[in-house]
Amino acid sequence: MKIKTTKFGYLEKAHVAKVGERQLPEQLDEHEVLVHMQGQNLCTTDYQQWMGLREHQGYPMAGGHEGAGVVVEVGSAVHSVKPGDFVAMAHDNFCGECEECRVGHTENCLNPRPKDWRTEDGYVGGMFGFAQYKVVRERVLYKMNPELAPAEAGFLEPISTVVSGIKKLRLQPHETCVVVGAGTMGLANAQVARSYGARVIVSELMENKLKVARESGFEVIDSGKEDAVARVKELTDGRGADCVILAVSNKVVLDQSLELIKELDGRVLIFAAGYPAPQTTLDANPIHYRRIEILGTFGSTLEDYADAAMLLNTRAIDVRPMCEPKQYDLSEIQEAFEAASTPGMYRVHVNIPE
Repeated sequence: MKIKTTKFGYLEKAHVAKVGERQLPEQLDEHEVLVHMQGQNLCTTDYQQWMGLREHQGYPMAGGHEGAGVVVEVGSAVHSVKPGDFVAMAHDNFCGECEECRVGHTENCLNPRPKDWRTEDGYVGGMFGFAQYKVVRERVLYKMNPELAPAEAGFLEPISTVVSGIKKLRLQPHETCVVVGAGTMGLANAQVARSYGARVIVSELMENKLKVARESGFEVIDSGKEDAVARVKELTDGRGADCVILAVSNKVVLDQSLELIKELDGRVLIFAAGYPAPQTTLDANPIHYRRIEILGTFGSTLEDYADAAMLLNTRAIDVRPMCEPKQYDLSEIQEAFEAASTPGMYRVHVNIPE
């Protein structure tokens, strides 16, 4: 390859993000693609580790999985993309050969890399999303609409996880869905749910997030000032919601979720994880007698990524309200992590120059 080295951002330890430099492979494998990364969004998992809440993930961490870039060079057997294409990418931690992978459930791969896997130069994760240049296998690249900003195209991975959850929830047109939390992933869930034809009610207590949810056209409940359960009952003529998506995770919302749904056959989707892990004391009898479904969701299939790309590329959903207006250069990655970890923030974007 003509490009020999790349600068990249990484976490040295909690509260310390730095920029380093590393060698790139001498040549591409036949199925590999060299991508010039134009930018990367800071995911919750990224900044929570910076905050010291995910020490189990290890250091130095070369993370970043919400980015987009332009194809620079392709391997001899690559046909789906070409130099100049604007792309985003899926997670590439599946073997492609096991029973789960063969039926399309790559997120359930039986032979993934171990969680403590490190690159030859010692970096955990090895995604190098904050690198100027990175080598990616063709199988996980998705063409993106070049009219999208890198910060928007970088939503491919999180939107794919939302699509996966919506499918598991079996959301139907005209159903009423309550999304608890109007942060980045709450609004992402709300937008995808609306694109599926559902009536969406968003519950939130932070004023800036309430404002964004209203401006995005959702019915909004200010749970800091009104009883969310009573308000949902009022908005649904006493019936309750068909389903609830928990885009925040704490004991209060977990316990309250059963009160938000209709009496029989309601569904609750636990989308968000919490650190430290929240505990709940849900009564099993109402779950039994009311035929309630409590569902968990995590990850996404390659099909979900394709669906997410369609939603983004056609602007069936609009992620711009979830992008912070202030962006940071790679040299300011420490400041970017500080901003992203501030309560109430939406996605913070790091621009990556050549």
